[in-house]
Amino acid sequence: MLRTGDTIGILGGGQLGRMLSVAAARLGIKTHIFEPSANPPAGDVAHHVTTAAYDDHVALTAFAQSVDVITYEFENIPAEALDVIEALRPVHPNRRALATSQDRMTEKAFLNGLGLATAPFANVENLDDLVKAIDQIGVPSILKTRRFGYDGKGQSRLTADTDPAAAWADMADAPSVLEGFIEFTHEVSVVAARTANGAISCFDPGENVHRDGILHTTTVPARLSPAQRTDAVLLAAKILNELEYVGVLGVELFVTPRGLIVNEIAPRVHNSGHWTQNGCVTDQFEQHIRAVAGWPLGDGSRHSNVEMENLIGDDVDRIPEIAGTATAIHLYGKADVKAGRKMGHINRVTGPAS
Repeated sequence: MLRTGDTIGILGGGQLGRMLSVAAARLGIKTHIFEPSANPPAGDVAHHVTTAAYDDHVALTAFAQSVDVITYEFENIPAEALDVIEALRPVHPNRRALATSQDRMTEKAFLNGLGLATAPFANVENLDDLVKAIDQIGVPSILKTRRFGYDGKGQSRLTADTDPAAAWADMADAPSVLEGFIEFTHEVSVVAARTANGAISCFDPGENVHRDGILHTTTVPARLSPAQRTDAVLLAAKILNELEYVGVLGVELFVTPRGLIVNEIAPRVHNSGHWTQNGCVTDQFEQHIRAVAGWPLGDGSRHSNVEMENLIGDDVDRIPEIAGTATAIHLYGKADVKAGRKMGHINRVTGPAS
């Protein structure tokens, strides 16, 4: 168990690393950020920042030797970097969780192996594969790169009018997966935490709305029956246990007449869990810090109904107006406003938990 004054190393210095650092500081734990880009958002609040590339073995070694345990804020960490740091310090969540989530084919095979439903899918590594996959899966469907896709990037929607050659060109020859289209009423996500000794705490499922492939709002409580709510929590726990996971995990789900279908998992704190900052005694960031530090998990029960809204691009210009309302503001300290860039989020508490 880490003690006050010990240090958690965080790979990645974006907004998630920033909020993890704030949560750690509340517990008297220091953070050391490793980030290739200069002046990352997390650098404003972390105890120390190393600016170096993920293939800089000297910097990675010094980073690992300066901390007590290591975690990460994003899943696309090069395996070579893990080889260096894992030999020196524990890394949570573990390598299997990272490898499973880094590749959409691996992830779907893992989920199906647990008996969990996913969209139908087929591997695509060239144009011929895509033509065969369309015959197998049908349209409408979605072609996604197997690795490095997020916020709608690395995706192409296929319809009966789509030219397969043009869709494959959009992937730039990257190994991909074709996913069948799912008829769903809405999307929900479960953010859950697990400790090394197997203790699990799941936050209430949140209901998600996306715009242009980017999460726009998450609302709790989500529209779920008691049975669906139980199923969502149980399947998240099943994933955590199978991976022998330590930390916070996000699980995105489609709600369908046939039950819950897993869209994807994320081995980190999750955008759809930001509502916990103002809806729970212990939010997702503190829960993650507690887990990787070897502390008991906190109280993640929801005390309030909340709507979280992402501030994307020039949405941040609304802050003077928002500041005059009963809304919690969480800005990420990003200097440059860009279209599609997450600049912050707000949490509106809409009443006591119901």
